[in-house]
Amino acid sequence: MALAAAMLVAAGLLCLAGCGGQDAGQKEGGSASANANANANGTGTLRVGVRADVVGFGYFNERANNYYGLEIDLARELASRLGYADVEFVTVEPDTRKDMLLAGEVDCLVACYSITDTRTENFDFSPAYYHDRAVIMVENSSLITDVSDLENKTVGIMSGSNTGPLLAIKLQELGMISEIVENADEGTQYDGLYVKQVPSYAELSRELEEGTVDAAAMDGNITQTYIDEDRSILDLNIADQEYGVATQKGSALSQPVADAIQSMLDDGTIAALTEKWN
Repeated sequence: MALAAAMLVAAGLLCLAGCGGQDAGQKEGGSASANANANANGTGTLRVGVRADVVGFGYFNERANNYYGLEIDLARELASRLGYADVEFVTVEPDTRKDMLLAGEVDCLVACYSITDTRTENFDFSPAYYHDRAVIMVENSSLITDVSDLENKTVGIMSGSNTGPLLAIKLQELGMISEIVENADEGTQYDGLYVKQVPSYAELSRELEEGTVDAAAMDGNITQTYIDEDRSILDLNIADQEYGVATQKGSALSQPVADAIQSMLDDGTIAALTEKWN
């Protein structure tokens, strides 16, 4: 198949897809525009969709009843620079974050949400505040040491992530796959590889350990939550990823958020947060 066909495959998978946890905040209705107006005099609460299962980025500690990570600190600073009196964290997952932002359940997403052409059609994004790459993690006991060893194997991905389409494009470029044999909600069978969608990273890690999947594809920062001495990262960059703050398309928050993130990039705030958490 030509690369264009693989791109069509990827686009189809992106329709199924979109970095789970406890919701520690009280979700409120209303639009981002209405909430943006409430901060004029240092009042109002910025509702931020964050991850709760990615150590170092957005992680909810049940014992402390609090969120921690780079994106949590970034969201607090963002709310302050926008003039909000408070920030409310709402846990989002790859399968839910898009719909929650569209419905106004959160005002913005700071949730390992990579900037892609497809997503910019539906949302506004700030400048990228973090650069990462999608990789493949394996158990050392699997004896998989090279991407070529994945032929006729099963690779697990997080349902709702954009890793599946990116992986399909990369493996097509390498000549490992050429066409879809069967496509379903639970996964895609290619001629030579099965890509399985798993509902959470914790379950994906468990399936990798149990051998239900032979490898797990995810962003490099997420592997830091699940990698140990018994696991390795294959020498393959599936694709570069850039995380940005997403807001509703054309909302009153979009430009102020973009300006605030740019100022945090310019004055070294984001660099300091990255050094703190990585």
